[in-house]
Amino acid sequence: MSQEEFFAKRLEQLRLEKNVSAREMSLDLGQNPSYINRIENRKALPSLSIFFYICDYFHISPKDFFDDEMNNFYYTGELIREIQKLTGPQAQHLLAVIKDINHSK
Repeated sequence: MSQEEFFAKRLEQLRLEKNVSAREMSLDLGQNPSYINRIENRKALPSLSIFFYICDYFHISPKDFFDDEMNNFYYTGELIREIQKLTGPQAQHLLAVIKDINHSK
C-alpha cells in the first residue's frame, strides 16, 4: 500500500468512525463539497495546514493519525509481499524468528 493509499484509507476510517459523510466533512473544513472525496479517491492530498485541521476535526494529534492500527495493516501487507518472495526454508526460518519474538514478550 502506498503512502497516498494509506492516507486515504486512514482518513476514510476516521470519517466513518465519526459517522460523517465526505461532503459534510468537506464543508465543515471550509472546502468544496467534493474535497474529502477527492482525497479518499487519491486524486488529491491536503496541504499541511488542512491536514492539521483534519486532525483537529477528529480530535487527534498528527502522530495519532499515522500511529493507529492502520500502520499495522500497512506493514502486514508489505510483510506478506516480501514473504511471498522467500524460499520455503527462508520462510520457515522467518516464522521461527517471529514466534521467538512473540514468545519473549
